[in-house]
Amino acid sequence: MADAVFLALSVLTIGCAIVALEIRSLIYGSIALMLTLSGIAGFFLLLDAPFVAMFQLSVYVGSIAVLILFTVMLVRRELIFNKIEDKRRRYAGIGLMIALMLTIGTIIIGSGIKTMETNSSAIDYKKIGEDFLTYYSPALIVMALILASSIVGALALAKREDVENEQRTD
Repeated sequence: MADAVFLALSVLTIGCAIVALEIRSLIYGSIALMLTLSGIAGFFLLLDAPFVAMFQLSVYVGSIAVLILFTVMLVRRELIFNKIEDKRRRYAGIGLMIALMLTIGTIIIGSGIKTMETNSSAIDYKKIGEDFLTYYSPALIVMALILASSIVGALALAKREDVENEQRTD
């Protein structure tokens, strides 16, 4: 059962990552990025790391990807660069990606990861929570301020664009 879930998560994550890179619409690309990050959280759940999975969902999907989505929606820039696509580059990139994934897969399969045993102690979630509230709190506050300032910047960019459009009509 775990193999089927792993394969489904792999297809979802890799497929959404490819869609996030290749799609022209920035909004749909942001949504595909959110699904990719959610698939990575599913991998953490398969690894019996629910704390890291929930952290992945709350920080990356809940904060970063939503911030990217709102910024894209506020700024409303569909195409930043006008570049003619070369089909040979696209196929070369896809071939390189497949070759890289096959190489990484053979390295992982040949590494003997299934035979590894660990004698690690139980995880103390209270200690992790205390560290977040004491030792890591300045970094979390700085990250929150950066996220808030980027939202304010996106609002300023959106407002400036509206003012320029009003001046052109007069």
